[in-house]
Amino acid sequence: MNKRFSIGFVLLFGSTVCPAIRAADYRPLDVKTGQWQTTMTPQSSGQLPIPDELAKRLTPEQIAKVQAAMQERNGKPTVYKSCLTKDQLDKPFDLGDEKTKSCTHTVITSSGNKQDIRIDCSSQGMKASGTVKIEAVSSESIKGTMEMAITNGEHTMNSNTTFTSKWVGAACTEK
Repeated sequence: MNKRFSIGFVLLFGSTVCPAIRAADYRPLDVKTGQWQTTMTPQSSGQLPIPDELAKRLTPEQIAKVQAAMQERNGKPTVYKSCLTKDQLDKPFDLGDEKTKSCTHTVITSSGNKQDIRIDCSSQGMKASGTVKIEAVSSESIKGTMEMAITNGEHTMNSNTTFTSKWVGAACTEK
């Protein structure tokens, strides 16, 4: 998962408003804008579902390498910094899929200190569904989980990611 995808995902602040989310249902978390440091720890089980188009172009050895790389990251924390702006904070969550429009996001709970979002995606023969749960512990601390099931035909992978984010300062040094 790359930094841009991860921070949008972790802090629930996307770059576009999803049609499935009504503005009346969404309330931004009561957190500070500026530089944030995030630690994400992914756990996954099952077999990695690879989109059909990609699977046709890869050799069995290449697929095995991708699966081995995923398993190597399993359970290992990743730490990075990113910048959160007021504009990002004021918009509902998306998974960075604004170009493909392949996902719907449904607000289950949205308050200043808690957000639960249901995610359903379908693209290239793959389906993914799950929830993101975020809690603003304080204006400078966030924690949460993302649980997803990703399927392509007979291959299914379950992914559970935990994360914590802490506010570093008002000035952003990385975007």
